[in-house]
Amino acid sequence: MKQLTHMRSALLYLLPSLILFTVFIFYPMFRTLYLSFFLTDAKGNASVAVGLDNYIHLFTSSQFLNSMKATLLFVLYTVPLGIVIALFLALLANEKLKGIGFFRTIFSSTMGVSVAASSVIWLFLFHPSIGMFNHVLQLLHLPQVQWLVDPDWALLSVAITTIWMNTGFSFLIILGGLQNIDQTLYESAQIDGANYWYRLRRITIPMLSPTLFFISTISLINAFQTFGQIDILTKGGPTQATNLIVYSIYREAFVNYQFGTASAQAVILFVIVLFVTILQFKLGEKKVHYQ
Repeated sequence: MKQLTHMRSALLYLLPSLILFTVFIFYPMFRTLYLSFFLTDAKGNASVAVGLDNYIHLFTSSQFLNSMKATLLFVLYTVPLGIVIALFLALLANEKLKGIGFFRTIFSSTMGVSVAASSVIWLFLFHPSIGMFNHVLQLLHLPQVQWLVDPDWALLSVAITTIWMNTGFSFLIILGGLQNIDQTLYESAQIDGANYWYRLRRITIPMLSPTLFFISTISLINAFQTFGQIDILTKGGPTQATNLIVYSIYREAFVNYQFGTASAQAVILFVIVLFVTILQFKLGEKKVHYQ
């Protein structure tokens, strides 16, 4: 009887969270899975059951396969380079130098800029005639680049923008990880005559591995879910070169009103992110050293 009372009390405390999770997570998730097996009308209501036809259509569609390819390339462009840059800046900012607090503020400042504002800034930087990048190329007597309208450069341009946007968050987390490393390890290594690179390789990176593992996981998930900068900078173009899967879902659902195939794409994205995350935990966590 007492256990039943405790269970009832626990459920009452959990009820607000359960309601929020049900409304904003569980119901949309199961509704998406349900709609992926149907053709829908313009209002998103299921009309004709088609089974797996939506999935078969997607995996035989050159447009969807191109979207998957662009998404994977985007992840490869942004995640490793973004983590390396954030680690480099964090190592610099962790040094005990005069005025280093100013640089810490500058390095983390991108966290305070919204995706929309950042995208507009980079839209001007990439502008073919008045943009700073082409102006620099002109001063160097190099050919100008159509950054956002050339299929060979558009995805890379969006990747550069995304790295800049995400560096502040990654930098701040890595810096916190660096400052939590026991300083006596460095003192002992210095007494033994270890140089900076040896300390970095044998102490800093192993002790920082939980933080790097967290950042890599978050960065992977965020890269697969990129939308805002694509919508503002390229609209998925040119020639579908930047049509990442989340933007493809948006266009299919809210431009073409094909909610069935959009839901199927969302389910596929969920499975991919889940698989990548599990794989990273299986392989990456083995190399993590907890203090």
